[in-house]
Amino acid sequence: MSVLSAHQSTLLVVDMQTGLLPAIHDSDALLHRAGRLAQAARLCKVPVIATEHWAQKIGPTHPELVAHIDQVLHKTHFDATREPDFLPSLPKQRPKVLLIGTEAHVCVLQTGLGLKRQGYEPILVTDCAGSRKPSDWLAAQARWDHYGLERITAEMAMFEWLDTPANPVFKAVLTLVK
Repeated sequence: MSVLSAHQSTLLVVDMQTGLLPAIHDSDALLHRAGRLAQAARLCKVPVIATEHWAQKIGPTHPELVAHIDQVLHKTHFDATREPDFLPSLPKQRPKVLLIGTEAHVCVLQTGLGLKRQGYEPILVTDCAGSRKPSDWLAAQARWDHYGLERITAEMAMFEWLDTPANPVFKAVLTLVK
């Protein structure tokens, strides 16, 4: 067990798409928190990758997030690791993959389990993932725990990436926390 380091992390934004987000419980707050985490990731030099599930039907990644994303990968499977271009697109030497997005009990969970099977360390950012129904979100967290996978919050990730207030981007990230 160890704290996160920016140089070992990747942020994966799962299916935060315009056609799906309006149906997600408390989506405005979720989008706001996810956007701040993505901004912090970029400031800390953590790669940010997004997936879009059937974008022609569900729409693109929400515009508030697009500016903070390095790459968008399209998928048709709920588990993104089943897509041929997904694993090769993950940055090398970054075993910790922080997952945020929707829906927590479907694509986020299945992708997290797929990453674990592939030898990665998936970490669920609990305050940056959601489902349509709170009961599904709670079930996703229980399932995540059942498989012994780690859960954190966005603020935990940000401060672990920073490591110290002496970090040159500390003040910029601190404004995202407040």
